Amino acid sequence: MRFLRRSLTGLVLLAVTLGLLGLAVLIVGGAIRQSLAPGGPAAPPVERVVPANVTLITAANLTPETTAFGKVEARRTLDLRSRQSGTVIWVAETFRNGLSVTEGDVLLRLDPAPATEALELATADLTEARAEAADAVAALELSEADLAAAEEQAVLRQQALVRQEDLAAMGSGSPLAVETAGLAASAARKAVLSRQQVLATARARVDQTRVAVTRAEIALGEAERTLSETELRAGLSGRVDGVTLVEGALVGANESLGRIVDPTALDVAVRLSTAQFGRLVLADGALAAGEVTVFAPGSGTPLSGRLDRIGAAVEDGQTGRLVYVALAEDPALATLVQPGDFVTVGIREAPVA
Repeated sequence: MRFLRRSLTGLVLLAVTLGLLGLAVLIVGGAIRQSLAPGGPAAPPVERVVPANVTLITAANLTPETTAFGKVEARRTLDLRSRQSGTVIWVAETFRNGLSVTEGDVLLRLDPAPATEALELATADLTEARAEAADAVAALELSEADLAAAEEQAVLRQQALVRQEDLAAMGSGSPLAVETAGLAASAARKAVLSRQQVLATARARVDQTRVAVTRAEIALGEAERTLSETELRAGLSGRVDGVTLVEGALVGANESLGRIVDPTALDVAVRLSTAQFGRLVLADGALAAGEVTVFAPGSGTPLSGRLDRIGAAVEDGQTGRLVYVALAEDPALATLVQPGDFVTVGIREAPVA
């Protein structure tokens, strides 16, 4: 029974397979006959339509614009340092971070007592040196007068010697008188030499006292400068930044006390690619005088500027070129941008036809 069941199943599967093969042959044959049959309507070709945006092209001169990003830098900055060491006894109300100062304003004062004492000592030394110089000049004048008297005395002694010699030659004088006159003339000449030495010493003393007066004047000027340096004044007008000291603080010589930034003179450091830089540089290596517009962050007011200079070197890890844009000096700059801001820079290139 099992054998018969398996035989019948195989016959059924064989019949189904043969039926499917016959159906496939009929379908393929009908398709071949239809394709080979002459005449009959042909299917019309269908054109593919693709939508596209179009615009009207008009010839015109265009001005390309390079857009880049830059960092605002201060063009004028003054580092405030103490010339002398000392204790801060007074600080101006405007000498605080963010406040504005004017050139020449006194910002702080150090204790002037040591400098005042040094100035008084220098003044006394100068007075003493000038007195010594006056005394040396007076001594020189006396030495010159003493030398003149000694020379006159020597002339008289020499004349007396000549007379005694003449008298001795005529037989009227004695050898003792001639010898006495000769000794007197010799002593007079020796006195002249002594007075000349004294005069030379007096002249040297005058020169030394003049040098001493000059040194005392220099010391006095240095003491006056030291006293004036106990006051710190603003070297330019601008805003104060980096101040940390208070009254009573002890500062050292050349210690940094802050800085003053001019908010109306600003530059923008812009890094460009080599291709962008090549479009902005002229044949002689100078930058083109293109119009530059700077947009501050959070402000819709554009700022005008100009290409000013090219960076001297490429920093480590950087590429391209660094150019500097000088913003037009305007008091309104302080309210729009500050040093350290990152801004968008638009640089107009030469027109292209």
